Amino acid sequence: MGARQARTVDIATIARTCGFDWLFIDMEHSSLDVDTASQLAMASLGAGITPLVRVPGHEHYHASRLLDNGAQGIVAPHVDTVEEAQRIARACRYPPLGHRSVAGAQPQLGFRSVPVGEATKAVNELTLVVVMLETPKAIANADAIARVEGVDVLLIGTNDLCAEMGIPGQFTDPRVEDAYRTVIAACGKHGKYPGMGGVYEPKLMEKYIQMGMRMILSGSDLSFMMAGARARTEFLRTVKI
Repeated sequence: MGARQARTVDIATIARTCGFDWLFIDMEHSSLDVDTASQLAMASLGAGITPLVRVPGHEHYHASRLLDNGAQGIVAPHVDTVEEAQRIARACRYPPLGHRSVAGAQPQLGFRSVPVGEATKAVNELTLVVVMLETPKAIANADAIARVEGVDVLLIGTNDLCAEMGIPGQFTDPRVEDAYRTVIAACGKHGKYPGMGGVYEPKLMEKYIQMGMRMILSGSDLSFMMAGARARTEFLRTVKI
């Protein structure tokens, strides 16, 4: 479940009660700041739902500040090359897997006092690194990106991919299906997970899940709120008085 509009921590419990597995805290396409995103992440830990944060860029501090304050994973947008994927993965992992700075007590470990070596190893294992493939160049590099150590998920940003391909909004175009097949194959070959965002029509979602998509961004708080609100007003306007 994407969090774009929510600014209070109850969204974590709401998402959990509604049956979601993870909260997609979106700092790329919202006005969320680091503090608010961190509060949502911390609340998610307590509610038993996994907090992932889509950061706005590739700088190391985009990832590390959120990971230090409750996020269990980072979603990096617009990853086109192996080098960009490596940069993201290294920013999210402690040595020897990466170059993340050690901040001290970890929210992910309940702030317990754990020897640094044990803590960094455990947090490395608990941290999910998701790279978004959103251009034809990224799709062409999918196999190489899937080989990058420290990357766990290749998530297709279907809206941006279609826009970059010159077919905005045309999610049923055969070229989109080809891109999905390419990413699914690359992930299967290298032991990674394929994911999708931007596709919300149930039949099309079902098709791509059956093809092999496993990490699903199913919609945002804004879209769910608007759908529910629209359904209610449409009903009310049909009531005979």
